[in-house]
Amino acid sequence: MKLRYHLLLFGLFAMVSCQKNLVVKNAPDFTVAVDAATTYKAGDPVVFNLEGNADVISFYSGEIFRDYTFREGREVDVAGHGLNLGFRSAVAPGTPAGTQANQFSILASTDFNGNYNDLASVKSATWTDITSRFTLGTSATFVASGTQDVSDLLVAGKPIYFALKYINRPQLDNGFARQWMVESFTLTSNDSLNNAPVVISDQVHTGFRIVDENPVNAPARSTITTTRVTLYGPVYKDPNDPIYDENNPIFDPKNPIYDPTSPQYVLGAQVPEYIPYDQNSPYNDPQSENWAVSGPVMADKVDYGIDKPVSVTSGIYLANPTVYKYTYNTPGTYKAYFVGSNNTIDETKSIAREVNITITP
Repeated sequence: MKLRYHLLLFGLFAMVSCQKNLVVKNAPDFTVAVDAATTYKAGDPVVFNLEGNADVISFYSGEIFRDYTFREGREVDVAGHGLNLGFRSAVAPGTPAGTQANQFSILASTDFNGNYNDLASVKSATWTDITSRFTLGTSATFVASGTQDVSDLLVAGKPIYFALKYINRPQLDNGFARQWMVESFTLTSNDSLNNAPVVISDQVHTGFRIVDENPVNAPARSTITTTRVTLYGPVYKDPNDPIYDENNPIFDPKNPIYDPTSPQYVLGAQVPEYIPYDQNSPYNDPQSENWAVSGPVMADKVDYGIDKPVSVTSGIYLANPTVYKYTYNTPGTYKAYFVGSNNTIDETKSIAREVNITITP
């Protein structure tokens, strides 16, 4: 028994001693040179000659978003350089066709506390109505709002929030509600990067959330997707709607649409619960609001993440190429880098080779 115990301990010590880190024995050793001169015309391929060995070789061209200098992250300071807003909007009749006017507006706040739990919390902030600065759609065809300066709304050190506000008035007296839709919501700086305005936030990253006045008793039909915010009022509860007729065949469990053996069977159909019309309910045709409120937007810095290289080789089992070609399409001076690395699961050794390239028109 004692012998078995000692053998077990010996086995455990042997296993532990074998768990050593996998080290990289040698650093990569390679050189890079261009085929001839270091000046090339835009559109002509630059030929890089590679000699030596590395497990993996990656290439940074030196262009925007492929710059070795920003391999650990690219952050652009845009503080004090303006804030511009643009979007596209449309308004559709809905079902049944609505006619309500003046249902939509756009607002901004710098003192909203970020509480999206109820509309009262949202409305307790100070909101500035900026609707008149923009062109709004008048039909189901989307219309560009125009890119407008909203820099005057900024407060140093504070985030700014935007809200798309929707008002539903009693539909019996004011006509049915319409659908308002917003796409391409984009905030930009007056600065430019790569010949384009610096984007501070867009439709996805602005992070709109629906905040409804009556989410339980008269829920709005508003929705948010990655590309669109749709604002829509609650369903008007019409006492003449067949849904309030207890003799409606839809409430009859013997209805053939619920019978799998019937040719009239509707796959997945279930008998709904009959709920009679409550003429005393204040939620049959309420005045209500629902807002789409953005997340906080900071207009001082933009984080673009890391600049990424392209792969030249990938794997110790593949031979390194002796030639790599890359085409620059924009004139300028570029610092191209080839980064070679030898890797194990526990260690990496790398080396970078720089080549200066001039691209002429």
